[in-house]
Amino acid sequence: MPKKRRLNPIWQARLNRFRRNCLGVVSLFIFVLIFVICMAANVIANDKPLLVQYQGDYYFPVLKAYPETAFGGVFETEANYKDPAVQTLINEQGFYIMPPIPFADQTPNVELGIPYPAAPNSQNWLGTDDLGRDVLARILYGMRVSLLFGLALTLAGAVIGIIVGAIQGYYGGWIDLAGQRFMEVWGGMPQLFMIIILVSLFSPSIFMLFAMMLLFGWMGLVGLVRAEFLRARNFDYVRAARNLGVSDSQIMLRHILPNALASSLSQLPFILTAILLL
Repeated sequence: MPKKRRLNPIWQARLNRFRRNCLGVVSLFIFVLIFVICMAANVIANDKPLLVQYQGDYYFPVLKAYPETAFGGVFETEANYKDPAVQTLINEQGFYIMPPIPFADQTPNVELGIPYPAAPNSQNWLGTDDLGRDVLARILYGMRVSLLFGLALTLAGAVIGIIVGAIQGYYGGWIDLAGQRFMEVWGGMPQLFMIIILVSLFSPSIFMLFAMMLLFGWMGLVGLVRAEFLRARNFDYVRAARNLGVSDSQIMLRHILPNALASSLSQLPFILTAILLL
């Protein structure tokens, strides 16, 4: 039988230390729970049924669009499952199961019968906005976009920042000097105004906003990584590896970077929080 692969002793010690931190474990659990709920927003809040059983066949409107004719209607367009006529057609020869919140982020509650915005009620658990859209559904959909955007921007910025900081710290000299001067100039720019100006010059899109924010979002880790590499580049094990002919990239990646990650990774939650609050 193949041997069971075990974690590196260093990573095992770090994992055990994290498990002893009750506040950290609870925070991770809450974050993962919120993340999973937001990723399942289409299943929790939607104006389309999770499952439709019609004439013995099963349909999944949340995953696939079906025309009204599939349920005995007359239109070739996608079925409107909030339409009483479509509901009657399905109920005559089958059934359907709606999500816990039967509204998507852009679906107004036209049957509420009271002025908008509405207070929390049995149909809209957190009420509606001024256009009659469910507030809880919009929170779930909006938080999903914010979390995915923030995580992607944090990871991309961390990769760039670690690479730049590692190069500056390892080589030092004029490379470090030029990098620091560039950082001072680039970091001194008014980031918010620059993003507003750049976004106004191009057609607005989530990808364009991501690129604009990444232009300034990579500098948070450069100083930490640079300091760790400046400190570690003269250690005995680094000198030994260099004398043995190990390439600079291998020394940076396999010998110095693992020791510099601890301080770098501890900053990622704060960077993510700052991005989400923008």
